[in-house]
Amino acid sequence: MTKADIIDGKAFAQDLRARVAEVAADFEAMAGRKAGLAVVLVGEDPASQVYVRNKGKQTVACGMESFEHKLPADTNEADLLALVERLNADPAVDGILVQLPLPSHMNEQKVIATIDPDKDVDGFHVVNVGRLATGLPGFVPCTPLGCVMLLKDKLGSLSGLDAVVIGRSNIVGKPMAQLLIAESCTVTVAHSRTKDLPAVVRRADIVVAAVGRPEMVKGDWLKPGATVIDVGINRVPAAEEGKTKLVGDVDFASAAEVAGAITPVPGGVGPMTIAVLLRNTVVAAHRNAGIALEEGAL
Repeated sequence: MTKADIIDGKAFAQDLRARVAEVAADFEAMAGRKAGLAVVLVGEDPASQVYVRNKGKQTVACGMESFEHKLPADTNEADLLALVERLNADPAVDGILVQLPLPSHMNEQKVIATIDPDKDVDGFHVVNVGRLATGLPGFVPCTPLGCVMLLKDKLGSLSGLDAVVIGRSNIVGKPMAQLLIAESCTVTVAHSRTKDLPAVVRRADIVVAAVGRPEMVKGDWLKPGATVIDVGINRVPAAEEGKTKLVGDVDFASAAEVAGAITPVPGGVGPMTIAVLLRNTVVAAHRNAGIALEEGAL
């Protein structure tokens, strides 16, 4: 059987960043200032530190301002909320991202709710969640929006396709389902309580796996020719003793024998997340400055 086409998220993300850089340069020429992204990191989580550093580098590489605020882990919640309010009021800041997870003494929902919805480039604010659900323009979480971009690039119109989203998180599963509904797919959200999950997955033209369980989705779960988007990033032991490797939520080897197209891990969905964050930031800059963004530019 023919091996699946590999969907190259790294290449698509590179192209998206190049387009963001062009739009950011045009914005600077019109607005007389650069688009600005503020990232707030509380504590010393190593993965978050790497992620924030990468966001800062890529923001600057796209010709935008990067404002980084690093706070100690014992910062009290009131001080964090006060910082967010200052960023809300700062006209140089178009997008605000508070890196999750936050230390356990902070209420993540309360912090997210304090961000101005029009600067919420992560798309986590309840106002943006409501906008997505009702078809109004707002900001959508970066990972699912990146997934839809990859799907449309591969398949063109998604209208009428049967899609199964495995996972119901607020960050990926639920917004992914809403985006696919907006593209006129027939959408099923499956999860740990779904009865006969393989049978549910087997009827889908599009499978989005975002469940956080290494290599759970097997090739024999798939309809032949299905398009598979693997959102999972799981670190598991490698064959070499003491080493680890990254795998997705899909068993790539068996799935690639059946699927028509599939994202690899790493190099699939992962690179899209920061690229879409930069896209959301430059969109926010245009909205905040009252400058129209050319249709189809991003």
